[in-house]
Amino acid sequence: MQLRYKFYPSLLDAFQSYLDSETIWEKYWGYSETPPHTPEEFRQQQFQSLIDRINRVPYDNEAVAKGTAFNEVIDCMVLNRPSTKVQVEKLVLDGQVVALKATYGSRSFCFPLPLCREVANYYQGALTQQFVQAVLPTIFGDVLLYGFIDYVLPFLTCDLKTTGRYNVGDFKNHWQHIVYPYALIENGSNVTDFEYNVVELTPKDYNTYTESYSFVPERDVPKLTQHCEDFIRFLQENRDLITDKKIFNLAA
Repeated sequence: MQLRYKFYPSLLDAFQSYLDSETIWEKYWGYSETPPHTPEEFRQQQFQSLIDRINRVPYDNEAVAKGTAFNEVIDCMVLNRPSTKVQVEKLVLDGQVVALKATYGSRSFCFPLPLCREVANYYQGALTQQFVQAVLPTIFGDVLLYGFIDYVLPFLTCDLKTTGRYNVGDFKNHWQHIVYPYALIENGSNVTDFEYNVVELTPKDYNTYTESYSFVPERDVPKLTQHCEDFIRFLQENRDLITDKKIFNLAA
């Protein structure tokens, strides 16, 4: 079949969030007497957010900027290189470096040095920001799945996440732990184990967590195929709202 669509994991995540909008609303506002919006209003917000992501509408988000800055700091430590993306300064207290200040765009973030060392040491020897792609057949034509894996270790791939609040299983409905092992296997690398390495950053402290998953082709490829086919149906139904044609493997 001809290559018809091009998807990356966070786009599949955005579609999943739209599908799960009612569950997400219940989780955060179901017990609130004064929720900021109704379930239907929230679903419409999720819909518009998905359309904007498909159309690659620029957006300014502090949480995303913090995650990008922290990831870059860790990459620099793992690879022992300076950054061309983030300005990094050492914060010194009583003659000792206690934190790293990372300035990304107009925002600055401070990351405790013990945290940076803990995370960077875990990834020592890893390949960083590895681009992968693979073709997934669907009833609508072939889909190119692609993206950058944060860290590839022997027999293990990892995605580094930052958050202000973590709950166990927060990433179970994300798609990196299915897309990336699928792509690696399709390219001849039988790496089935995947971790979300989660850093919970609060104003005064931090915690680290790990969500581990194992890719099982017989179980996960049908799930991935179904999700992509459902997403294609969504794209077909809303094609008049889509201005960026890259998702259809067409020039913009």
